[in-house]
Amino acid sequence: MAALLSCYSFSASAQTDVPQAQAGAVESLFNVQAGIVGIYVNYEMPLSTRWALRAEAGLDLWYYDAYKYNGTSVIKDKGTFFAPDISIEPRWYYNIEKRARKGKHTENNSANFITLAVKYYPDLFKIGGPDYIYVPNQISFTPKWGIRRAIAKSNFNYELGIGVGYLRYISDSQFLARRDDVVVDAHIRIGYTFK
Repeated sequence: MAALLSCYSFSASAQTDVPQAQAGAVESLFNVQAGIVGIYVNYEMPLSTRWALRAEAGLDLWYYDAYKYNGTSVIKDKGTFFAPDISIEPRWYYNIEKRARKGKHTENNSANFITLAVKYYPDLFKIGGPDYIYVPNQISFTPKWGIRRAIAKSNFNYELGIGVGYLRYISDSQFLARRDDVVVDAHIRIGYTFK
C-alpha cells in the first residue's frame, strides 16, 4: 500500500513539472504589427492546442476621393487618413501539430490558420484628412485563410491573410446609399512578439 501511494505521489508531481508551452501547441502572444495600410496591437489567448482567441486594436489607412465646394466652384479632393478599428477573431491553427511532428518551427504560433474576423470601425476620431471626411460606424464578418511565421526563429514575425465577407453600415447617416456591402479583407504584416 505504501509503495502504491508513493507511486501515485510521484506520478502527480511529475505531471505538474510539464512545461506550459509544448511543441505544436498554440501559445499566448502579445504582438505589435505594421502592414501596408496600418499599425496594430493584438493579443492571442490559447483556447486549446490548435485554437486561439485574438483581440486587436489598430489604425487603418483610408484613402478618400471626394468633391468639395470651395465657395466658387466644385473641386476634386483626395488623400489619406488614419481611423481606428477593433477586431476579435477565433483562429484555428490547423497545421501547427503537423508542423511540429515534421520538426518545423512552431513557436510564436508559426502555422497556417482559418478564422472568422469580426471587425468594428467606430466613428471616434481620425488622424489627418479634412474635417468633412469621416468613416461611418460599420462592422464586418469575414472568413479568412492566413499564414503566420516567425522570421529566422526570432520574435519577429510576418502574417499574410485573405478573405471575402459581409459588411454592415450601422450609422444612420442620410448619405449612405446602402446598408450592406461585400468586403475583401487582405493583410500583409510584419511584427514583433513580446513574451
